[in-house]
Amino acid sequence: MGRCRPSWQGNSVFAPLAPESVYVDTLSLTIPWFDLRSQGHYKCSPTQWTLAFWQAKCAPMQYEITHHDLTLVLALVRGRSLAKAAQQLKVDISTVFRAIRRLEAALGTALFEKTRRGYLPNDVAQAMAEQAERAEQALSAARVALQQGEQVVSGTVRLTCTDAVLHSLLLPALARFMPAYPALTLELATSNSFANLSRRDADIALRLTNAPPEHLVGRRLGSAAYVICGQARYRQALTEDPTSVPWVTPDDSMPEHATVTWREQQAPGVVPRYRCSSMSAVSQLVGAGLGVAALTDFTARDLPGVEALSEPLPGCNTELWLLTRPDCRALRSVQTLFDELTPLLRDSLGPAPG
Repeated sequence: MGRCRPSWQGNSVFAPLAPESVYVDTLSLTIPWFDLRSQGHYKCSPTQWTLAFWQAKCAPMQYEITHHDLTLVLALVRGRSLAKAAQQLKVDISTVFRAIRRLEAALGTALFEKTRRGYLPNDVAQAMAEQAERAEQALSAARVALQQGEQVVSGTVRLTCTDAVLHSLLLPALARFMPAYPALTLELATSNSFANLSRRDADIALRLTNAPPEHLVGRRLGSAAYVICGQARYRQALTEDPTSVPWVTPDDSMPEHATVTWREQQAPGVVPRYRCSSMSAVSQLVGAGLGVAALTDFTARDLPGVEALSEPLPGCNTELWLLTRPDCRALRSVQTLFDELTPLLRDSLGPAPG
């Protein structure tokens, strides 16, 4: 048996709590849409299923989740305390406390667990918070659309790049212009292959390659050189005997990487001390002072305490491409990202290496 309180007229948790109570046998509830799901009629995310379950569970009480409910839960999820939630909502702490209690009573389930770390949301509260964030984004997009009319750029674009390119080149560029496009949403994924574009898992790829796939279209942004990088204390030993210093290299997951080819041809006596599955991890180990590695010149610039210990390595210059599928290039959101990213990334790369 589950004990629930009825909603007041208007379905707002900020209203006075009705003194009477009703009892609902939660075990007798049937959820018909579970059968529909198995037949493929509906495809929902896990958070949507979680939220839909509790809406179905509370259907006999005629309680419908409102925007005020979502805003309340989101404030407590973000703030983790009644005081911070009250500050966000511009009400007092007792109002937030009573509102949460009313909402939990209306739903017939707890939403938060009070711990020493604050109020921790359960799956239902987290699902409600995610829906509230989507509502915020939709409202923001609507406001922008009203202000800018037909000129607004909106939608979701999926962009893929490597970890190293993401941290050294892409993120600084996005910080420059994305605030001007509040209705534009980016989904970022890190990967070392083009497969996600071929499978339509991404719309744009930012890649270091001298041989971009022929089925993609895009712009060549410039070229990056590779240099041996490390802390200054390795310089003399590296010059006298490259095998005497610890090396950090990509592992066997990147056999065709330009630096792997260079090491096999130009420094066959080097035995790596550390092998990493990504160039981002390689750069982090170099930044921690654990050894030297061949890194792009733009990566070396971003590592505190790390210097270029060699001239550009011969045969390692690699072009940076901004690519998309032919069916995406006419999309306004994709074209906007191309136009914004191109000059910023070209400036970040600097002049072409000799």
